[in-house]
This record gives sequence, structure tokens and C-alpha cells, in this order.
Amino acid sequence: MDTTTPLLPPADWRDFLALTKPRVMTLVVFTGLCGMLAAPVGVHPVIGFTAILCIALGAGAAGALNQWYEADIDAAMRRTQQRPLPAGRMDRQAALHFGVGLSAFSVILMGLAVNLTAAAILLVSILFYVLIYTVWLKRRTPQNIVIGGAAGAFPPMIGWAAATGDVALLPFLMFLLVFLWTPPHFWALALFVKTDYANAGVPMLPVVAGERVTRHQIGLYTVPMAIAAVAPWPLGLTGPLYGIASLVLTGIFAALVLRVATRRQGEGDTMKPEKRLFSYSILYLFVIFGALVADRWMMA
Repeated sequence: MDTTTPLLPPADWRDFLALTKPRVMTLVVFTGLCGMLAAPVGVHPVIGFTAILCIALGAGAAGALNQWYEADIDAAMRRTQQRPLPAGRMDRQAALHFGVGLSAFSVILMGLAVNLTAAAILLVSILFYVLIYTVWLKRRTPQNIVIGGAAGAFPPMIGWAAATGDVALLPFLMFLLVFLWTPPHFWALALFVKTDYANAGVPMLPVVAGERVTRHQIGLYTVPMAIAAVAPWPLGLTGPLYGIASLVLTGIFAALVLRVATRRQGEGDTMKPEKRLFSYSILYLFVIFGALVADRWMMA
């Protein structure tokens, strides 16, 4: 009787691309690009392209290492079962080597071709996402996404640092906006996929504290997020274009949050308000960062 472990067929390029979480990477790259374009100095096109490439590769590396570590969780969740590792299209060791190699390459390239400040922040963001969020927090606390959300908030600072070699108040506020946006965004998703998280044993807030607490927390985090979103205008860091856009966009966000936060458990079964908030939250970040860049260019 043959007891040897069957070899998996070699993964193709689409599996390696899936490891990088392309949808997440798109938002990361966009906020990083906006951080660079909002900086008060111009960037040589080659340097700028290299910096954005490194941000994309670093984000992809973090996604790959996240999927390597969470292969068991992904296998237990319906929305992630078709990822390369749980679907059996890739060996875990290949994913690990790919993630580590991509991490090292992105940080080294950023340091050599752009500057050490941007490389250092990129390294911190990768390590934070993999070690702090994925390894330490994800399986241990319902506050995992609150603290771990910082990892996804670094790209605007990286983009700014790539252009200027340092950080300032505006990129910090951009970081703060993404950091505070993450809990309402992610908990809206968690509300309508909480069964998946429960089956996988992940202590997401709706699973361990219930829907009511989660809805209240979404409302609470939206308040400081709104302040961070509007703050650049009264602080004189942006002009009226961004100021008005931030008020309108954040007002819509707050209205959607209010509908979710005040909704009673069992009131309807389609989770339409939660899905609407989740979808809008992605659009919100794209548009508000785009408005920031447009405003900075008008002020230049």
C-alpha cells in the first residue's frame, strides 16, 4: 500500500497572484500613491514608479504570509475556501517562500532605489500585519482589527516618505483616517459573514460580543474617524475643495453608519444596510483620498 503523500500539481501564476490579495492591494497602492502625490515636492517618475511598485509588492507579500499562516481558517470559511492553499492548488512551503522573498525584495528595493525612511516604514507595515495582526491578535481578541488595522494605514505615510524622506502632520492624519476607518469598514463585513468567523473559531466582535455591541462600536469609531477626515481643512493643510468633499462624503458615511448602529437584531434578514455600508466605505476611501490630491494640486 502506498502511504506517500501525493504531490500537489505546480501552482500557476494566477495562484501566486491570488496570494497577494489583489483587491486589498488596489486600495493600499491607491492610498500610497495619494500620499506621494499630496507631498509638497515632486518625485522623479522612475523613483515614484519604483516606490509604488515596492508598496504593491510589500502589500502582496503580507497577504501571502497571512494566507500561509491562516490556511486552516481559510479552509473553514466559505468566502475563502477557494484560495490557493485551502483549495489544494499550492503547497504551504511555496507560499511561505514567496511571501518572505517578496517582503525582502520590496524593502531592499525601496531602501536602495528610494530612501531608507520609506523602506523602514514599509518593513514595519509588513511585520505589523504578519506578526501583530495575523499571528498575535487575529485568533486571540475581538479587538484584532482595531489594533491590526494600523498595518493597512501605513501606505500614505510610505508614499509621502518616498517623496520627502520624512513624515509630517498631513500624512499622519491620512494614517489616522485609514486606521479609524478600518473598524467600521471591517465590522460591517463581519456582521454579514459572522457565521464564517464562528465556524473558523475566529473571535470577531459579532461572534463573541453579539450584533448589538458591534453596531454600537461601529458608531463609536465613526466619530473620531470623521474628525480625522475633516481635520486637515481647519488645520490649514488643505483648501476648501477637500474640506467640502470631506464633509459631504463623511456625512454620507455617518448616515449609513447610523442606519446600521440603530438597527435592531432580527430587523430584516438581508443585511442590506451592513452591505451598503461596507460597499460605500471602500468607495469613500478612494474618493476622499482622490479629493485630497486634487485639492493639494490646486493649492500648489
